[in-house]
Amino acid sequence: MYKRFGLRSAAACVLMLLLMVTKAAAHEKWFHETESYGLRWDLFFRPLSLALFGAVLLATLAAGLWWRKRRKGFVPGPEDFGTTDERRAALYGLIPAILGIHVAVPLLVSGVQGNLFTPNNQLPGIWMYVFGLAQTGVALAIFYGALTRAAAVALAILWFAGIFIVGLEPMLESVMYLGFAAFFFFAGRGPISIDRLLLPLLEPSPQLMAKAVPALQAGLGLSLVFVAFTEKFANVPLALAFLERYPLNFTAALGIPMSNETFILCAGAVELLVGLWILFGIFPREIILIAWIPINLTLTIFNWTELIGHLPIYGTLAILLVWSLRSDNLALWLNGLREGPLAILGYGDGGRRQSHANICFFIKTNI
Repeated sequence: MYKRFGLRSAAACVLMLLLMVTKAAAHEKWFHETESYGLRWDLFFRPLSLALFGAVLLATLAAGLWWRKRRKGFVPGPEDFGTTDERRAALYGLIPAILGIHVAVPLLVSGVQGNLFTPNNQLPGIWMYVFGLAQTGVALAIFYGALTRAAAVALAILWFAGIFIVGLEPMLESVMYLGFAAFFFFAGRGPISIDRLLLPLLEPSPQLMAKAVPALQAGLGLSLVFVAFTEKFANVPLALAFLERYPLNFTAALGIPMSNETFILCAGAVELLVGLWILFGIFPREIILIAWIPINLTLTIFNWTELIGHLPIYGTLAILLVWSLRSDNLALWLNGLREGPLAILGYGDGGRRQSHANICFFIKTNI
């Protein structure tokens, strides 16, 4: 049976890598009941599943070694289009505000609807009101940039508490929210915030700010990896039921018809591959551009639920797309967050020069 799918399955997986059928295009648990579909790890330990899993690991290892040797992608970044260091730093200063909007909106919607982070995590009983109020408060604090780092701690507490309220599995699927909590705790809300204007003593140190984007990147990568297993590799029955309701298996139209089960496993393999590459920072711009168009393909099918739920993904991918790997990037990131027209209060001109010297010293001792 599995030999029959040999070359056809391999060709289909390559095509799906280009078209990127990922979690964002078909998040089963948001649109299908899950109570009857527990994890089935026995389904993962079958020949085709293991073969695809092994292929993903080999591809990730090979690409990782190539990336480590090359340290440069094929897609040009902003620095290749004539921008200046000052403007890159200015953009970096806006990133916390941009991400704040992308995460505050879904948190606010989830709080109002009685869910925890995503539509499938319906909160029971009194927890609907407790967590709903907490998510609303966190959303508003991050949106306005007021007590942002305290809100980030509260967001992390919500995530850990969710393990006991809705379960470990759904929280692992939403681990990107823990990544956002780490990002805002490490970076604060940047220059465009109430914190910067009124609460400068709450600003994080340069050492913490340097860890913000890697934490954000790890959160999204891990979310994709976990969902590849909980919605596909180890939950084929759920994915099959989802495809019966929403016939998204497009392979027949492309001349390479596959069964729904094979389609699901290939989609899981692609999702796992993307998650691992984002997690380990392997050709990030290339993998993000591959993912970009199909992420939006099903918006007309799943409408506002998918759009709002995926705002954190959109924001993270956009930031990673413009993030530079050049040696001067960390200095520009710190300058964008700490200096400029709305520099952290108390520096003055002399203080800014000292701050710049401290940043340069920090970079030299950490790279």
